[in-house]
Amino acid sequence: MLLDVNLLDPELVVLNLEMENKYDVMTALANRLLEKNIVKSSYLQALIEREDVYPTGLQTKEFGVAIPHADIQHVLKPSVAIATLKNSVKFNLMASPEDTVDVKIVFMLALTEPQKQLQLLQNLISLFQASHLIKQMLKCDDRQMFIDIVNQINQNE
Repeated sequence: MLLDVNLLDPELVVLNLEMENKYDVMTALANRLLEKNIVKSSYLQALIEREDVYPTGLQTKEFGVAIPHADIQHVLKPSVAIATLKNSVKFNLMASPEDTVDVKIVFMLALTEPQKQLQLLQNLISLFQASHLIKQMLKCDDRQMFIDIVNQINQNE
């Protein structure tokens, strides 16, 4: 299973989000997690500090993606918040932090177990290799359709 559907709540999927920069995107998603009592109030600050030191932008064949996350002590309940972006925003690259990538989809992790975080990161990187699936996700204008694509991915794995 590439993306555990138990971590996905349709209310944490934001489609065609329009933001100016990565901090706005991270704040919007972190606030959703906070509203649903998934993360502690310290999560957003920890997320931003971690992203500044260990950037999470990745360039796939066709798309820029980002996987921002904070350490487990800031999380109350495991979850993933996802945003597709109307206009891409720049994230610094994981492999070369001085460079940026134009990101169109963000998977924000809120996990409580370090080993699950590593496994999920590896699974997401595998998912990002399948650009046709990312294209489908980016075209979605319905949250349930987005979740259905994820479910389809898991079944075909």
